[in-house]
Amino acid sequence: MQVTYVSEVGLEHCKRMVRRELLQDNLAVESTVREIITRVKVEGDAALVDLGRKFDNPDLDSLEIDSSQCTAAYNDLDPALRNALELAAANIKQFHDMQQSQSWMNVKPGRVVGQVIRPLTRVGLYIPGGTAAYPSTVLMTAIPARAAGVGEIVMCSPTAHPAVLAAAHIAGVDRIFLAGGAQAIAAMALGTETIPVVDKIVGPGNVYVNIAKKMLWGVVDMDMLAGPSEVCVLADNGANPVCAAMDLLTQVEHDADCAGYLITDSAEFVTSVLTTIESQLQTLPRKAILKSALDSHGMIFVTRNLDEACELANACAPEHLALMVRDPFAYLGSITNAGAILMGDYSPQTLGDYYAGPSHTLPTSGTARFSSPLHTGTFIKKSSFIYYTPTELAKCGDLLTTLARAEGFEAHAQAVEARTQKSLEDEL
Repeated sequence: MQVTYVSEVGLEHCKRMVRRELLQDNLAVESTVREIITRVKVEGDAALVDLGRKFDNPDLDSLEIDSSQCTAAYNDLDPALRNALELAAANIKQFHDMQQSQSWMNVKPGRVVGQVIRPLTRVGLYIPGGTAAYPSTVLMTAIPARAAGVGEIVMCSPTAHPAVLAAAHIAGVDRIFLAGGAQAIAAMALGTETIPVVDKIVGPGNVYVNIAKKMLWGVVDMDMLAGPSEVCVLADNGANPVCAAMDLLTQVEHDADCAGYLITDSAEFVTSVLTTIESQLQTLPRKAILKSALDSHGMIFVTRNLDEACELANACAPEHLALMVRDPFAYLGSITNAGAILMGDYSPQTLGDYYAGPSHTLPTSGTARFSSPLHTGTFIKKSSFIYYTPTELAKCGDLLTTLARAEGFEAHAQAVEARTQKSLEDEL
């Protein structure tokens, strides 16, 4: 991992170093995804079956998974894993129940304004498959949707992994389809004979999934474009170097494109962390991925003080921020850009990924500067409403016509005058 001293190169240079591009242009991938979207739009289920056989399951003959399979998967699941999923689900539900928003109105004499909050009618979850299974992602996406009051939750995944089906049973997913990659995104956005059109698609995926989400954003809504995972450890010399090292390794073991940053005001702490990382790399099974990620996307910054460290962390705007300082609550207010903030030595990334309650679907690649983790509000929409009596409209009529004519919209002005004139006639 590269070590940079802020005192030598300057803070602004370091801020540029930690910026990550969310979704790089890839004409070959974009062309492939465009073809897949077109096929799904034209051929529907036939395209999904053909692509599914090609990429995921050579024996695929049916797209929808019967709910009885989910029940059976739940009943047959290892009791320890089933208990862990149940307890995690309870924490996730409790956290997201506390995020509920309510409709409101502001009533004054002669006028009422307000906002109506409604859940989305149908949402689609995308759960990756391939070499790994992600039952935790089912819980972290479906439970917030259910807490928001979504009418129907459908799910696409390339494989029917028992743990994923069991998690869907726990979370209350309504329908599940065997479809993966860009074709699954296209199916949920455009609809096929079997898969219904949804209002919003959530869930992580590879570059093909992300490109499909980007291309179809606007046909339906999307949660975010998720890049490779990333973690930033912000630590002082009182932190446990073993905990810091393991938090760096936790996130970058996902993929060689993942990034790990250590920001600290202590050069001695850096030495301890690097020693621990070297020791851990000798025994961890994903050593090759870890080493590749750290060599390519691992950075260490030694700052002059913790205030400077916080400023650099905010420029990074990481998906996960491990705040390993003596008094993390004293510095919480200084962290303005982060997806999830794990505070202290005893709040590992694993806790946030699986159990604590907040969703682990988080903004990546610096997008935490302007976006939020998946939450209950992800699954609602808001409508404003306005009511004025004739008397109240007349009071602001001249103001409205002045503004409308200033912008060159005569019909706007006359729409007001037609009403205010009528209200005057009615009074006479």
